[in-house]
Amino acid sequence: MSSEKPVDKLTKAAATAELKRLAEAIRAADAAYYQDDAPAMSDADYDALRQRLTAIEARFPEMKQADSPSDAVGAAPVGGFGKVTHLKPMLSLDNLFTDEEVSDFIARVRRFLNLKPDEEIAVTAEPKIDGLSCSLLYENGVLVRAATRGDGAVGEDVTANIRTLKDVPDKLKGSKGKEGGHPERIEVRGEVYMTMSEFAAFQDAEEAAGRKRPANPRNAAAGSLRQKDPSVTASRPLRFFAYTWGDVSAPFAQTQWDAVKAFKAWGLPVNADMKRAGSVDELLAVYHSIEARRASLGYDIDGVVYKIDRLDWQQRLGFVSRSPRWAAAHKFPAQQAMTQLLGIDIQVGRTGKLAPVARLAPITVGGVVVSNATLHNEDEIARLGVMINDWVIVQRAGDVIPQIVRVVEDKRPKDARAYKFPTHCPFCNSEAVRGGGEGDEEVDRRCTGGLICPAQAVERLKHFVSRRAFDIEGLGAKQIEEFFEAGVITAPQHIFTLEEQIAKSGRPPLAEWEGYGETSAKKLFDAIDKASEQPLDRFLNSLGIRHIGETNALLLARQFGSFEALQDAVAKAAKQRPNDAYRRLESVGGVGPGAREKLLDAAADLPAKPPVSADDTLESSLGGIDGLNKKARAAFAAEYGDWETLRDQVQVAAEGRPGEDLLSLAAINGFGDVAAEALVDFFAETHNREVVQALVKKVKVLPHKIADTSGSPVAGKTVVFTGSLEKMTRDEAKQQAIALGAKVSGSVSSKTDLVIAGPGAGSKLADAQKHGVTVLSEDEWLTLVGKS
Repeated sequence: MSSEKPVDKLTKAAATAELKRLAEAIRAADAAYYQDDAPAMSDADYDALRQRLTAIEARFPEMKQADSPSDAVGAAPVGGFGKVTHLKPMLSLDNLFTDEEVSDFIARVRRFLNLKPDEEIAVTAEPKIDGLSCSLLYENGVLVRAATRGDGAVGEDVTANIRTLKDVPDKLKGSKGKEGGHPERIEVRGEVYMTMSEFAAFQDAEEAAGRKRPANPRNAAAGSLRQKDPSVTASRPLRFFAYTWGDVSAPFAQTQWDAVKAFKAWGLPVNADMKRAGSVDELLAVYHSIEARRASLGYDIDGVVYKIDRLDWQQRLGFVSRSPRWAAAHKFPAQQAMTQLLGIDIQVGRTGKLAPVARLAPITVGGVVVSNATLHNEDEIARLGVMINDWVIVQRAGDVIPQIVRVVEDKRPKDARAYKFPTHCPFCNSEAVRGGGEGDEEVDRRCTGGLICPAQAVERLKHFVSRRAFDIEGLGAKQIEEFFEAGVITAPQHIFTLEEQIAKSGRPPLAEWEGYGETSAKKLFDAIDKASEQPLDRFLNSLGIRHIGETNALLLARQFGSFEALQDAVAKAAKQRPNDAYRRLESVGGVGPGAREKLLDAAADLPAKPPVSADDTLESSLGGIDGLNKKARAAFAAEYGDWETLRDQVQVAAEGRPGEDLLSLAAINGFGDVAAEALVDFFAETHNREVVQALVKKVKVLPHKIADTSGSPVAGKTVVFTGSLEKMTRDEAKQQAIALGAKVSGSVSSKTDLVIAGPGAGSKLADAQKHGVTVLSEDEWLTLVGKS
């Protein structure tokens, strides 16, 4: 991604647009990798996308999408296997790409734990196996269940298949509970993989049998473990490395190093190349040693995993939404190749976005043949300067659709021609327009056809039945297209009256359709019936609301518990949406919320004429408003131009401030303004409400299951932390509050129950006093929750 504009040079408009296109690419790659075992983007490409996304979010935190992939992991489990809820989530790891980032990782740990500069941080380092993550549940030393990662919370039950692996013991060595023995219950996590030599032999055997030659060891391992017949899995050369654990009934070690030694003592296979380092220099030495020996290790790896050794520190460090703070993966550099771009095709997604896809002359990169790549949008095409028939450098590492790094301009052929991005939808011929995003900053071109555009309607339905939404086995993309073309499923609620819809259409019963029969038709109807009960978070995700993906759907489910409570909150918030004048004021660049509120508070007192002489600038006329610094005055002056316009617009904006219910919705920890307004806007549309109302008559939306926090003194309370904390970091405090059943908010309102204020508390403390909210010191908070 070296040819992209540096992050610190991006405008907010460009950042917003790029975050959206990066998110879409990452989500598509996640689904292909975790669900289909047929990645649509490369490890290096994927890592580069995530790295770019994280960098932009760090530079523009206010631009971060509410359902950003940086807060998610994996993808929903595939159908065909029983589903297993992990006792503790299986998360992903943040990636590091340079030596400097390794230093930053250790520095972040030191800051979070408030360690002294000379206090040693021991770290384990081990090869990062490129295989399929798996969790093995042992009870009383006996293997009782095995599951894939799935979406991190729910995986596939592969117990029968795992039992065929010689590496995996049915019974752990040692005695339960005794010194050196295994705990009564433990989820052992590790990686299922193939060695390179065994994979090569397997490739030849598959080709000789007339089957498709597998592309790489990771795909071969994943496909082998997901066989319906365990005897097929038993015939495949699968191996297993254990390296961590999830739920455990009792502590069994004090360090990561000793925990892995315990695994080995229990008879579990562990990686002999795991090392322990006491400094960044030692860590990097291990990394470069493994990198140098990569080809001779005998199995495929794509980096080195670092983990903080002390388990008490791991516990304190905790997790961000998709990964632990105490671990990271230091990835190896990407591989590149040159090929020719033969054409550009347009795909239209469920939100109407026109997505250009480059068709490439097939090229083998790192052992995998690649033939296409996403080009994201017309600005990306312009930035690359790519033309049809150009020779381009593509980059990949692992198993995914490559990214185009750059054009090889000195090889540009004479027949190269510029690509003209379409201004009309190729599916419905409606106008495709740019803009229309937040502040008209969106650079994607979108079809305006809406519900009349078959591409959007079909894609919305595909999303509705996808594995991360209603997950209806036997009703996938192909079937949705077939039913849509037949006119029997054109809206989600039609799925749950499919037999009736088919009868209305005048077509014969489904059992008589080509490709169906009595058995397959019954299985589909049974699957639809089974899917008619859905957890609240999956139901919300299925609706396809912009900015409400898996992560935000789960946040809403946790916050409100039931769909009825959510509807009630959204209905109240809908009456409090900001007016256009407020949105204009909010969009003024370089101005923080504090300065904006100061101007709004002063709106009613702004005189008809500027408070200084006509010879003075608008900027100087604003000098009498407390709280407006020079930068804010200049920004407001540039936006409104003259005193009368500013006064009139600000007074209208003050009347259209978002109400407390809308602010409370936006203040849900991790949610934000953009997601809150998108949610409210969705339910404000009559058509959307009608679809949802028709749906809830056909399906049962299950309340969100909440962990038992009945003994917690803060369960259900809304808590805000402000100022500096001295006995724990603010992140630790928030984690603690959430674990105790509290709702952590980012702003104070009359609905806030507690404000925990440390030294340096500012406006939030003042807001607490204004609303009469109980304020506690850090010590008082710790005493309240029993952690003093």
